[in-house]
Amino acid sequence: MITHRPPLNSDRLPRPARFCAFVAVVAALVCWLSNAGIDADAAVKPRFKAVAFDYFVLFNPDSVVPVVEAIFPGKGRELTTLWRTRQFEYSWLRAITNRYEDFFAVTDDALVFAAAAMRLELTAANKRRLLDAYLHLELWPDTRDGLRTLKASGVRIITIANFSPKMLRDNADNAGITPFFDALLSTDANHSYKPDPRAYALGIEWLGLAKQDVVFAAFGGWDAAGARSFGYPTVWVNRFDQPVEQLGIQADHTFHDLRGVVEFVLSGPAGRRRW
Repeated sequence: MITHRPPLNSDRLPRPARFCAFVAVVAALVCWLSNAGIDADAAVKPRFKAVAFDYFVLFNPDSVVPVVEAIFPGKGRELTTLWRTRQFEYSWLRAITNRYEDFFAVTDDALVFAAAAMRLELTAANKRRLLDAYLHLELWPDTRDGLRTLKASGVRIITIANFSPKMLRDNADNAGITPFFDALLSTDANHSYKPDPRAYALGIEWLGLAKQDVVFAAFGGWDAAGARSFGYPTVWVNRFDQPVEQLGIQADHTFHDLRGVVEFVLSGPAGRRRW
């Protein structure tokens, strides 16, 4: 049999009893939120509405090293470094000379140059295998949880990357993280390369937001400088502990992993949030 009790009137309780009743109500609310699958911290509104990622913040560029090493034993690290350096040098040279090619074509050209510079014979089959490694990059260990936390908090997630659309999509699909993104924006959309301001402008154009509402997360120090110069609140995810670029402008904050980015984006006036 169900017994109906009159409503509790806390004003008629002595002070200790009122306090206990208040604590009981708060505990019940937190329990309900937890059972509903809602983090109590979710009530805190994120400081920013969106995050734009460079892809190497999410994917480890060194995950190509084992593939290179398997093809050219003892040369994996050296060739990978020269190859990556030439990728970006070629993109900047092409920007200056107005000779645009998408970044996968640039990656191909950079590989041919790097192999020739090291006097390595690059067969057609090995070239295909090495280029394919740039479509199957490995995630950093904190990527999936970081993206999941941002998405659950209502933050919009995009990329602003030099990678071609195919490079962006294949890597996201192969890693199983495509659903986290609102858009995979490639600078190929307007035939630019970062740090051209037109590249960074793609983010606010697609999102329809003001610059101050979008955090840019950079992997390279030069990219952080470019994004900050454009006007984005910028964080540098300095995973390789590189020195600061001497370009006269720096990121607003520097972190060594994605945890710092998530806390910065989601922190409210009362302080940082957990993830």
